[in-house]
Amino acid sequence: MENEKINHPAHYCQGGIECIDAIEAATTNLTGIEAVCTANVIKYIWRWKEKNGAEDLRKAEWYLKRLTQIVENKETFKKPRVIVNEATGEYCVK
Repeated sequence: MENEKINHPAHYCQGGIECIDAIEAATTNLTGIEAVCTANVIKYIWRWKEKNGAEDLRKAEWYLKRLTQIVENKETFKKPRVIVNEATGEYCVK
């Protein structure tokens, strides 16, 4: 019984699907912080009703906001270019 609480907690096993399997599928093409934030959103949404209620919903919201900021910043982020004046050695970043 104790082993089930570790390997298959009830709040992560719903509808015949384990949360970890859903997270694995949802993050297959993601890496780094995008994968972490996505996984945490899924985890907290998955278990909110069975574990911590509104607290888990607020945690999911926090990770979703963080992921949204990351994605929006990537879309508008332009890698800076360094322009060097070879005659003087001066440079500027644009």
